[in-house]
Amino acid sequence: MATLIPQTDSMFTPFEPKVQNRFILRDSGGIPAYIVKKINRPTMECGEVVLNHINVQQKFKGICKWGDITMTLYDPIVQSGAQKVMEWVRTAHESVTGRDGYAQFYKHNLTIDVLGPVGDEVERWTLWGAFIKTSNFGDMDWATEGQIEIQLTLAIDYAVLEY
Repeated sequence: MATLIPQTDSMFTPFEPKVQNRFILRDSGGIPAYIVKKINRPTMECGEVVLNHINVQQKFKGICKWGDITMTLYDPIVQSGAQKVMEWVRTAHESVTGRDGYAQFYKHNLTIDVLGPVGDEVERWTLWGAFIKTSNFGDMDWATEGQIEIQLTLAIDYAVLEY
């Protein structure tokens, strides 16, 4: 006898998808939220430990590592994005003196809020212990009329999806 599919599985369920252009970055190490053009959500990769015993191989979860976060910023003239990035970088390493800073000053906890269609927060990621790993202040080109963008790579200790 044929098995019937439950009505809840066969009927269309309306939904509202999350969209990529509805987000805001908060507590961003002094970087204004309005210059954040793009940021990726966290990634995590867990290694594996292989246990070989006689002629059997078993696999177990190994160390988990959170991936780096890439972020693209606009660089406005007033309240320079480059200046804000350099202020954060200088808390970790001062180029003039060669001195490094304390983690309590250069590590920040960032929040990425994904917004719904009416501006309500529908998802929140908190990135713990974020610091600037690499920064690229963009290219200058006489033949291009495009805007200058700043590319950042942030290293994080871990991330939490709060809701």
